[in-house]
Amino acid sequence: MRVTVLGASGLLGQALVQELKNEQLTALSSKDAELRDRARVQEVIRASRPDCIILAAAYTDVDGCESDRERAFAVNCEGAIHVAEAAREAGSRLIFLSTDYVFDGAKGSPYETTDNRNPINVYGESKARAEERLLDLLPDVCIVRTSWLFGLGGKCFPATILKLAASRPEISVVNDQQGCPTYTTDLASALAQLCRKSSRGIVHATNAGHCTWHDFASAIVRISRMTTAVKPVTSAEFPRPARRPPYSVLSPASLHAHGIHLPVWQDALRRYLSAAPTQP
Repeated sequence: MRVTVLGASGLLGQALVQELKNEQLTALSSKDAELRDRARVQEVIRASRPDCIILAAAYTDVDGCESDRERAFAVNCEGAIHVAEAAREAGSRLIFLSTDYVFDGAKGSPYETTDNRNPINVYGESKARAEERLLDLLPDVCIVRTSWLFGLGGKCFPATILKLAASRPEISVVNDQQGCPTYTTDLASALAQLCRKSSRGIVHATNAGHCTWHDFASAIVRISRMTTAVKPVTSAEFPRPARRPPYSVLSPASLHAHGIHLPVWQDALRRYLSAAPTQP
């Protein structure tokens, strides 16, 4: 199977490259193919002639998107449209990575793929508009929403917590946002399976279970056998430029319908910590 990964140098992209190493893989970073450059996107897709394209590239700085709406939409929406147009021209399938932030967090029970989009920040809005445009442009597209990504090879929440816990007796972490931590290694496996199954439509793909950021941080500290205290605080005590949905748990029903089941996030975290570089 010929697969082209866009965003290959990112956190998820690196895991995808490892997962797909035995396929006919074309791995492209943003330096190889800037999504805002329509002509370049068309060029690399024509050259690689993929059976499947996995679009993992995005402008993912949630707070940065608030202050640079133009860039957020240029990369996350218009850039995705460029890839979809190239996929249609090449006869390639497309898997587009989206986010739990297309929802407002007001539901209070796991979000299904059929729930209405209602983003409350620019990042989520740029992804929600991209979803709508791609479904019109490429009806066979597979949109994979995920959340709270962590993995090797870059910045992520566990790495930050380990660094802070190594130098402080106490850290404060918000306890009023619920979501599903997702290990890039496990997500990459799910994406490879969806690619091989020629899946279409919207799929929610996360590790099983859910927690708050405080729960997540506490597990990181506990499993790492650190003595740092983890203090629960509210989002109001840590204001950020972008609002976060208070509850963005994604239902696994759509993933299970494809015969794919991911491990619980605690198991994923243990595997990540066993593989992660030891903090000084």
